[in-house]
Amino acid sequence: MKTFLKIFGAVLLAFVLYISYMIAFPLSPKETVNYSADNSDFEVIYSRPYKNGRLIFGSKEEGALVPFRNYWRTGANAATTFETSNDIIFNKEKVKAGKYRLYTIPNVESWKVVLNSEADKFFAISEPDYSKDVLTIKAPSNSKLEESVEQFTIDFSKDSLGLKMNLKWDKTSVSIPIE
Repeated sequence: MKTFLKIFGAVLLAFVLYISYMIAFPLSPKETVNYSADNSDFEVIYSRPYKNGRLIFGSKEEGALVPFRNYWRTGANAATTFETSNDIIFNKEKVKAGKYRLYTIPNVESWKVVLNSEADKFFAISEPDYSKDVLTIKAPSNSKLEESVEQFTIDFSKDSLGLKMNLKWDKTSVSIPIE
């Protein structure tokens, strides 16, 4: 019985140390992106996976990491959150100030981009509670970037057409206009 307890204790300790290491040094590092424009502050918190030679977007049959027409937490490790300090127009749809879980359903020509009221889900491996979706929009996908983006990136850009939140990975980019 003592041997069993020693083995069990050693395995438990190894598991706790592994989990602690993965939290402290994740393979997909956590990123916080802040942007201020027109009296509004935006914050996106997400984890940034690397391509590492893998097929990113495509069909399940091809072995894509992010299969088309399937839920994607839009990053790795934890749910991606999007927060706005004021009411905004998100791709022509009104969104109240607040913190939201952002997830997507990628496809070849366009992506469904969803804001969900479950903002503080940690792992978000399973699909969200769809009844808590606050907003669903369709955004065109540009899958012809000249240079491949190695690490998944969310950023904000402003041009003559206005402010956009951009999702970029591999040769794909999706931009969502924000007013």
